[in-house]
Amino acid sequence: MKMNTKQNLYELWKLFVTFVKIGPVTFGGGYAMIPLIEKEIVHKQGWVKSSDVADVFALAQSIPGAIAINVAAFIGYKMKRTVGAVAALLGVLLPTFLIVLGLCIGFLYVRDNPYIVAAFKGMGAAVVALIVYAGIKTGRTSIVDISTLLIAIVALLLLLYLQVNSILLIVAGGFVGIIVMQVKRVARPKSREKHIEEGHS
Repeated sequence: MKMNTKQNLYELWKLFVTFVKIGPVTFGGGYAMIPLIEKEIVHKQGWVKSSDVADVFALAQSIPGAIAINVAAFIGYKMKRTVGAVAALLGVLLPTFLIVLGLCIGFLYVRDNPYIVAAFKGMGAAVVALIVYAGIKTGRTSIVDISTLLIAIVALLLLLYLQVNSILLIVAGGFVGIIVMQVKRVARPKSREKHIEEGHS
C-alpha cells in the first residue's frame, strides 16, 4: 500500500514538474508549446503517442479556455484522473503566473527602454517560427490523404478571407471527416467488386 502511495505521488510529481517546464514557454499561445509538448510527453515520458498529439490539440482548441491549460488538464486526467489534471494544471499555471506577475511589476519601470522594446520584437519573431514549426509537425500527422489536405486548405482559406470562428471550423472539419469516411466505406466494396470482375475477365 505504501509503495502504491509513493508511486502515485511520484507520478503526480512528474506530471507537475513536466508542465512546470512547459508552462514558461507558451509565448504566443498554446501552439508555440507543441514542439516542447512532443519532446517532453511523447519522447521523454512516453505518455502520449506522436500520432495522437494533433488530436489532443484539436480537442484542446475546440473547447473554451487557453490551449496550454486544456492540454495540461487532458494529459493529467489521462494519466491520473482528477488528481493528475490538478497536478498538471498547477504545473502549467504556477510558473506563468509568477513570470507574468514579475514582468508586470518590472515593465512599469522599463517600458520605455528601447532595448526592452527591441527584445519584445525579437521574441515575437521567434514565436512565429515556433508556431510555423508546430503547424508543420501537426500537419505531418493530420494530413494523411487528399481529403484531409483539401479540408486543411479550405479551412485555411476560410480563416484568411472570412475569419470564420476556429471552433466552428474544427466542428465542421469533424463532420466532413465523418462524411468522407462513410463515402470511402461505401465506395470500397464497389471498387473491390470491380477489381474482382476485372480479374475474372
